[in-house]
Amino acid sequence: MTRHRVLLAALPLTTLLLTACGGADMSTAGASAPNSEARRQSGLRAGSVDDNAAFTAYLDYRKKFADADQQVHDTDVTGRRIVTVTDQGGRPLFGATVQAGDQQARTYADGRALVFGDGRITVSYGGATATATGDAPKVKLPVTRPEGRARLQVLFLIDTTGSMGDEIGRLTAGVDSVAARIAKLPAGPQLELGMTLYRDKGDDYVTRTTDFTADVGTFRAQLAEVRAAGGGDTPEDLNAALAEALAKPSWRQEAVKLVFLVADAPPHLDYDGPDYLTEARRAAERGIKIEPIASSGLDDQGEYIYRQLAQLTMGRFTFLTYGADGVSPGDKTEHHVSEYAVLALDDLVVKLVTDELRPLSG
Repeated sequence: MTRHRVLLAALPLTTLLLTACGGADMSTAGASAPNSEARRQSGLRAGSVDDNAAFTAYLDYRKKFADADQQVHDTDVTGRRIVTVTDQGGRPLFGATVQAGDQQARTYADGRALVFGDGRITVSYGGATATATGDAPKVKLPVTRPEGRARLQVLFLIDTTGSMGDEIGRLTAGVDSVAARIAKLPAGPQLELGMTLYRDKGDDYVTRTTDFTADVGTFRAQLAEVRAAGGGDTPEDLNAALAEALAKPSWRQEAVKLVFLVADAPPHLDYDGPDYLTEARRAAERGIKIEPIASSGLDDQGEYIYRQLAQLTMGRFTFLTYGADGVSPGDKTEHHVSEYAVLALDDLVVKLVTDELRPLSG
């Protein structure tokens, strides 16, 4: 993508994604930095919404979007059911298989999974099976969840078109601190990092994936070779990138799996090949959570699609917020959200990581 970005030149991806800072206070006040130097000192701010937690508001948003007649690939989510699975001690059971008709999902670290439609649900784990019905079934299985350090796989899904050079450089410079910070989280996870880079058709490459590694130095060296270039029109080939991000890396069944999508453009919907809705369902089947981070300039179509990816995989939709001038960091957004907490962006993203791991540390 080549259109001008107002804020992303000041955004370090390492800070954005994994800086483990202390908890800042949530706020909805409209503070902003007066210039670019103050912006660099104060850092960016961001909001986040959980459309599964505020599902009625999400359905209202979907209806208003449909009335605007924008092009997306859509699916009916009104029959959503959240299944909660625990072990015999009442602790969240991570990695259980949830089957509803021809749908399948795997529970995330909090023991929850999302399915759609009516009918009986079958839950299985470690040779134990149970069935359930209802809108929000809770299932307890006669098993004990495994103990030990959690595995955490984080894949960075990054648009590497022309305007992303600064972010890539800053991630490279700071990546050595990532493993140490994550190791201090209560779950003490064993971290593996990977990345899928993408551009668009006609560029030097459309997708390029580096497999997971536990060696931060190796990951840094690989990232240092990445160059931002290409782009042209607004959409990028995010469909192909999602497909590769799910299929090519060595995802571990026993790991907590997060994809941080960092981009500011929707996918091309006029290309043949993978479809982002199909890929979101495939992610849910494998227990991979997609956490989109909407950067400066994401349009209404992109917002809708990013929120689809998050909602279908039980992630959160995160977005940069601005001051009254629309440029400097603040607490305002043009996205179609009403109730959201604002934090420093690094604190907010770290909260996503720590919240995901918290059920495994108790």
